Order: sequence, then C-alpha cells, then structure tokens
Amino acid sequence: HKNESINKMQSAFLITLADMVESRDENTGDHVRKTASYVKIILDELKREGVYTEQLTEKYIGDVVSSAPLHDVGKINVSDLILNKPGKLTDEEFEIMKTHTTAGGNIIASIIDKIPDSDYLLEAKNLAMYHHEKWNGKGYPAGLAGEDIPLSARVMAVADVFDALISDRCYKKGFPYDKAFSIIREERGRQFDPKIVDAFFAAEDQILEVADKFSENNKQETSV
Repeated sequence: HKNESINKMQSAFLITLADMVESRDENTGDHVRKTASYVKIILDELKREGVYTEQLTEKYIGDVVSSAPLHDVGKINVSDLILNKPGKLTDEEFEIMKTHTTAGGNIIASIIDKIPDSDYLLEAKNLAMYHHEKWNGKGYPAGLAGEDIPLSARVMAVADVFDALISDRCYKKGFPYDKAFSIIREERGRQFDPKIVDAFFAAEDQILEVADKFSENNKQETSV
C-alpha cells in the first residue's frame, strides 16, 4: 500500500508539473492528457501485435505513460513571447523553441540525481529530449535516426504531431481527422517509425474516441 500511495503521489506530482508548464502555453488545451492517452493506446497495440516485445514490459509501459505528460517540460525555459506568438516563428525564434528538448532532458536529469529510486523518470528524460527526432535522422536536437531514437520518444513523436494537427492553436485551426491521418501516413518511414504508424492506424478507433472525447469537453466548456 505504501508503494501504491507513493506511485499515486508521483503521478499527481508529474501531472501538476506538466500542467504548470502547459498553462503558460495558450495553444495546448489538454495536450499533455491527450498525448499520454495516445501513447498508451499505441504501446498497448504494439504489445498486442508482438512488436518490440522485449522492451514493452508492463513496467516500461507504465513508466512511459506516467512520464508522457512531462515531454514538454523544457518549455519552461522558452519565453512567453515565443511560446504564444500568433504567427510563424522566425528562424531565430525557432532555434530558441527547439531548446525545449535539451532543457527538458536536463531538468529531468537533475530530478533523477536528487530523488532516490527515480529510475521511472529515465523514460521521461528520453521523451523530453528526443520527441522531435525523426526516423530519417533529420530531427533535433541530436539528429538520431531509426532505432537509435528511444522507443518512447518515437511513439510520442506520432502522438504529439497528431494532436498538434487536429488541435486549434493561436496561429491555426485544427485539421479534420482525415487530413491529419493522411499526413501521418505520408511521414511513415520519414519522420516516423513505420511500425509505430502501423500500430497507430490499427488502433484508429481508440485514437478517435480519445480525440472526440476531448473535443466534446472543450465544446462544453466554451459553451458554459
């Protein structure tokens, strides 16, 4: 029971931390919760299909899902003016925005150093640092390619982009689902791990269920 209450406390702490960072970013209503849900759906589907089975233990999946809300924690280091700019970023601003990956990795690394038994945060560090890497090696910050990119970050890449595509942001309207799906499909083997894209589409119904649930919540909140 003690362990269970510690786990609950850790999860609550991680979500609170993620919410604090996210509340500065006017663009991303429920982004951390939606992406965590998509990540869990994709990981469960990969496991069901027998893909990456050695890595996909129950503990691993639990660690990744509870760490997922922290993937953008490094945005705490990015100025509000850049975070909430209502238009395209300049090259210089984009370079600053890109630093949220290494900043996030460093923040989580320092938490790991200070807290005993915090190995469950190793995946949080991978997610924060590498969720903008691309399967073809053209991402950032490290230009990793293929399976050199940690599995958790490869899964988050798909979840993160899908949510960004379908969501309204201060600089754009969300795309319809079919348009977002076609973009994900086009990037199979370029930006994204093909096996993860296949699992994403195999679990399409569950993905849409989550997307619909959150868009309904948003509609209710705005009409109140």
